[in-house]
Amino acid sequence: MLRYTLMRLGIFVGCLVAVWGLVHSGLAPRGLGDSNGLWIILLALVISAPISLVVLRKQRDQASERIVQRVNRAKANLEANRNQEDAADETARTRTQAS
Repeated sequence: MLRYTLMRLGIFVGCLVAVWGLVHSGLAPRGLGDSNGLWIILLALVISAPISLVVLRKQRDQASERIVQRVNRAKANLEANRNQEDAADETARTRTQAS
């Protein structure tokens, strides 16, 4: 998951540098008034999102599989704990009924 996040951040930073260069060279439009910095960041986000979607598909799928495995493991642990509690409760009830 960390690898995917770092790769996504790298793509955004690359787009940010490229957009900054294009805006300051005059090839891309500048923002209105003092909004130039915000314009550059928003334009970089809009450009980097589809690039990340296509380029990082494999890493995103791997991260998703790891998350699903963790969730399934946590569910299994919860079920095992629940079964232990049920067994202990049954044992306690049986002992009190036998006494």
